[in-house]
Amino acid sequence: MSNMTLKKIAWVVDSTAYINPHLKNHSDVYEIPLNIHFGQQQFVDGVDLTSEQLYERIRNGKDPVKTSQPAAGEFAEIYTKLSKEYESVIAIHVSNSLSGTISSSMSGAEIAEVQMECVDSLSLSAGITGLVEKGLELQAQGLPFDEIASLLRKEVTKFRNYILIGNLTQLYKGGRLSSAQFYLGSLLKIKPVIQINNKGELQELDKVRSEKKAVQYLINKVVESAEQEGAKLVYIMHANALDKAESLRDAILLQSPNIKIEIGEISTVLAVHAGEDTLAVLWYVP
Repeated sequence: MSNMTLKKIAWVVDSTAYINPHLKNHSDVYEIPLNIHFGQQQFVDGVDLTSEQLYERIRNGKDPVKTSQPAAGEFAEIYTKLSKEYESVIAIHVSNSLSGTISSSMSGAEIAEVQMECVDSLSLSAGITGLVEKGLELQAQGLPFDEIASLLRKEVTKFRNYILIGNLTQLYKGGRLSSAQFYLGSLLKIKPVIQINNKGELQELDKVRSEKKAVQYLINKVVESAEQEGAKLVYIMHANALDKAESLRDAILLQSPNIKIEIGEISTVLAVHAGEDTLAVLWYVP
């Protein structure tokens, strides 16, 4: 195939990303799944395991559940295929502080000898979604792929997020919470609000006494950002808690009717850590 007929940019994400309908139907967006392990059994995220099955297994499971990044070889395979169809690849991945996915992806690109830019989202879920959407806009403006990647790395700094963890036990078992934090939180029935900080690490931001107060906390943060920073599009992500997500949306729209809100489900690989009933608000400021 001559270079003239190659498509410009392939977009690659991992399965921590929220794949909204636009990205799902986009012919240039590719998703590489992470793996979920129950004891000795391994499942491919979103392929071998539905979210219903996952929650069921976590509720009834005796086996510890873990996640792992795709192997470099899996990335190499897809990058080799993409290099035959595209001039270049932009890969946007889950925060390097939370997963080894980026190093697998970069090793895979080296093996495949593909022209590739890797962007650390310093986040996950809708944080990745927002970057791909922005990248597609920049591509439509005709910018070259390396310039798009460097603009996206600047965009990363405009990310805002507040996460209400549904199940502290899961976060603790997944090694994402210290035993002291876990002990205090579960003892006092405190709802911790967690944030992915600007280094891409999870940090506890605040402790709220009740779920009602915690939800109000999320509402206030979104409304404040809409008023002070001009936030326009907010993603509400949930783990098997659509009703809660919808009532959160309605409460935000009562105060900030001009915000566009997209509701989506947290991918199974993230639900392993955050647990059922997790609610999060995530957005980029203009």
